[in-house]
Amino acid sequence: MTFTKTVEIGRVAYIAKGKNVGELATIVDVIDQNRSLIDGPSIPRQVANFRDLHLTKLKIKIPHTASHKAVVAAWDKGDIATAWKNSNWAKKLERQKKRAAMTDFDRFKLMRALQARNKLVKLEFGKLKRLQSKKAGGEKKPAAKGKGPAKKK
Repeated sequence: MTFTKTVEIGRVAYIAKGKNVGELATIVDVIDQNRSLIDGPSIPRQVANFRDLHLTKLKIKIPHTASHKAVVAAWDKGDIATAWKNSNWAKKLERQKKRAAMTDFDRFKLMRALQARNKLVKLEFGKLKRLQSKKAGGEKKPAAKGKGPAKKK
């Protein structure tokens, strides 16, 4: 299986370390095997180490060492901001951010809501299970021990 995300001009990357953590940038030029020149609408043009970047599946069409103005125009044309917001990766990051910002009371309310949901699921599953067993022939349960008439000694 080949790689689907390669380092190339126009590849959109998520900045994982450094001053602009959490931002998106585009690779404008590859300096050497460890560093690249990145640029984006929300960050200034700068050199970034590949270890500090996570490549995304998004890509824009720009020429080698395109100007900031050309990068922003291609970014808008490719509608990268919307594509990123709709990606599972961005949604996961948003969920993590919400969870990290929760208070103790918020976590308690979430726990109680999950308990209520699980109770409803368990009840419905039990109903379906009983319905299925009735359709399968209605097998009777064996009589419980000790429930018959009491023996005299």
